[in-house]
Amino acid sequence: MPDLATLGHRLRHFRTAAGLTLEDLGARVGIAGSQLSLIENGHKEPRLSLLSRIAEAVDVGLGELLHDAAPNERAALEIELDHAQRTSVYATLGLPVVRPSRSLRDDVLSAIVGLHRELARRSREAIATPEEARRANTELRQQMRLAANALPEIEALAEEAVRAVGHVSGALTHRSVSRMAHTLGFELVHVSDLPHSARSVTDLQNGRVYLPPASIPGGHGLRSMALQAMAHRVLGHSEPDGYANFLKQRIEINYFAAACLMPLTQSVQFLRAAKADRNIAVEDFRDAFGVTHEAAALRLTNLATAHLNMEVHFLRVGDDGAVQKAYENDGLRLPVDITGSTEGQLVCRKWSARQAFARVNRTTEYYQYTDTPEGSFFESTQTGTTPAGEFSITVGVPFAHAKWFRGLETGARSQSKCPDATCCLRPPTELRDRWSGRAWSSARLHAQILSPLPSGTFPGVDDRELYEFLEAHAPD
Repeated sequence: MPDLATLGHRLRHFRTAAGLTLEDLGARVGIAGSQLSLIENGHKEPRLSLLSRIAEAVDVGLGELLHDAAPNERAALEIELDHAQRTSVYATLGLPVVRPSRSLRDDVLSAIVGLHRELARRSREAIATPEEARRANTELRQQMRLAANALPEIEALAEEAVRAVGHVSGALTHRSVSRMAHTLGFELVHVSDLPHSARSVTDLQNGRVYLPPASIPGGHGLRSMALQAMAHRVLGHSEPDGYANFLKQRIEINYFAAACLMPLTQSVQFLRAAKADRNIAVEDFRDAFGVTHEAAALRLTNLATAHLNMEVHFLRVGDDGAVQKAYENDGLRLPVDITGSTEGQLVCRKWSARQAFARVNRTTEYYQYTDTPEGSFFESTQTGTTPAGEFSITVGVPFAHAKWFRGLETGARSQSKCPDATCCLRPPTELRDRWSGRAWSSARLHAQILSPLPSGTFPGVDDRELYEFLEAHAPD
C-alpha cells in the first residue's frame, strides 16, 4: 500500500481520466461522493475491497492503482508539499498550511516545495550543535544502560563476518580485515591526505575505503577504523537524518568493530576462565586480542552483565578531571549537568580515575577501593597520553564483585563524599583564607568550544572537503 497522500492522488488521476465525478464513481462502487473525497485528500484509509471495486470501475488493475509512485509531476509536488508541512520542523514555525488548489500554478508550487527542501536541508545541517549532541548522547547512554550495554544482533553479525574469513582465535590480523572488506566489495586504500574532519572515507561508487597511512604510530587502530567503515554497509545504514541517528550509528559501528576484534565466543571464554581464576584484568584481555586498553575496557562492559553476571562502570577521564566518556549500571553516581549529560563534568579527585595520575610508575594498572555515598567500589585504572594530553581509563565494579579481579589485595582506599562540594570541589578553608583576593590567574581557553562543527551531510564533516577528496582519488 502506498501512503494515503499518494493513494489519494492516484485515485483522483484515474477517476478524472475515466471522466467520472466523485458522485459518478461513488454510485458505481456503493459509497457517497463525500467519502471518496476524504480518501482522495488522504484523510481516510479505504478497505482493500473498496479499492478493488474502484479499480474495476475506472478500468485499471488493482496493482496499478496501488503503485507507490505519484501519477504525474504535479501530483509528486503536491505530495511532497503535504509531507513537508506535516513535519515537526515546519510545525515549529507556526505558519499556516498551504493547500495546493488547482489555481496554484506549477511554478509557484515548485518554488514552495523548493523552499521546504532547503528548510529541511538547513535543519539537518544545524543538528551539529553542542546542545543537541549532548541531549542525544544522554538519551543513547540511557538506552544502552537499559540494554546492559549489549547489542546481541550486532554480536551475531560480527561473529559471522569473522568466521567467514577463517579467523579462529587471537588477534584479528590486518590481512583478515582486508579479506572482510573484499567480501563486501571494498578495497582498503591508505592515503596521507584525508579530509581533516574525517577519520575515514568510503567511496561507495568505486568500492574503496580510504584510511590514514598504515605506518602511523599506533597503526593497530587502523583495523578498527576499517571495520567501522565496513560496518555501515553490514548494518544497512543510510545517511543520518539527525544527530541522534548519527550518534546511534557511531555506537553501532564501534560495537561491530569491537565485536570483530574481540569476538563474543572467544572473549566470553577468556573472561570466564579469568573469573574462575579470580584474575580478571583489562590488561590481559587487551593483550590477548591485540587491542587498545580502552577498547578492551569498553568490550568488558558489553559482556560483564550479560555473560559474567556483574554490574560494571567505565570512565575515560582527561588529566583535567573532565569526563570524556562514561557508562555505568552498577549504581555509581556519575557527575551530570542539569540536562543529565555527564561528558565534560568533573569527577571526584578521590576517584581512581584521577588518583592514578599521581603515580610515578604507570606501566601497570592502578587498583583502588573507593567508598562513596552510593556504596564501595573496586576500580582498576590505566593512564595514557595523546597529543591532546593525558587521560585515564577506569573499569570498576561494586565491592561484592572485587573478588573476581586482579588487584583486590590493594591497600589503596579513598573516601569520596561527592557531590558534596566540601569533598574536593572547594578549597580547604585555610588555603582559601590565605590566598583569596591575593592571586590572579589567566585561564587556558579551549578554542574548540568556540568553533562550530562543519555543516554537512554527516555532522562534523565538511562536504566540500569530502567531495573534493573523492574527486581527486577517484579511479580514471
